[in-house]
Amino acid sequence: MLALHTVASFAGLAFLMALSPGPNLFYLASRSLCQGTAAGFASLAGVCTAMLLYMLATAAGLSALFEAVPIAYDVVRFAGAAYLLWLAAKALRTRNAPLATTSLPPEPPGTLYRRGFVTCLLNPKIVLMYGSLLPQFIQPETGSVFAQTIELGLVQVAAAASAHSFIILGAARVSSLFGRSPRFARAQKYLLAGFLAAVAARIAFDRRNAI
Repeated sequence: MLALHTVASFAGLAFLMALSPGPNLFYLASRSLCQGTAAGFASLAGVCTAMLLYMLATAAGLSALFEAVPIAYDVVRFAGAAYLLWLAAKALRTRNAPLATTSLPPEPPGTLYRRGFVTCLLNPKIVLMYGSLLPQFIQPETGSVFAQTIELGLVQVAAAASAHSFIILGAARVSSLFGRSPRFARAQKYLLAGFLAAVAARIAFDRRNAI
């Protein structure tokens, strides 16, 4: 069982990352604006299903890896820290552009679900999230790596679903904020970059019980 502050830190980071511009956010916002909230949530169901599949695959692989090669934990830890710093730098380089949407024809719930699933499945940010970020919050000395991975994976899915739900319910307002308030876009960019850099520093300089 992970400590509450560990889960809270991971949930906050997962929530912020889900709000950063990416394929999932743009697809859900576009679909919601063009076809309504029901279409947005049908798409979100597909996105969450893909996240759960990634989480289960990560849980199985990490358990075997950490048990067979203990030093692999530190290798992944430093790789994850480097990845977070890269994300922070990328966030700072991102231009403040309006939230772009595309004109999409109406589609049935099944199609929306499948498109959401594929959009998430092909999103490299999700692959790196589970392969590099999630292991940084695992503490092998406190219990089962598999159980901790499942726990953190479910927290990530819940945090991402919450963030994306806000996007779906307020897509029109979010679009307006991004288009008319450059200061808001800049503040979000610096907040995300600062949070990523701070977590990367803790991961790089602390041991397994750092977070």
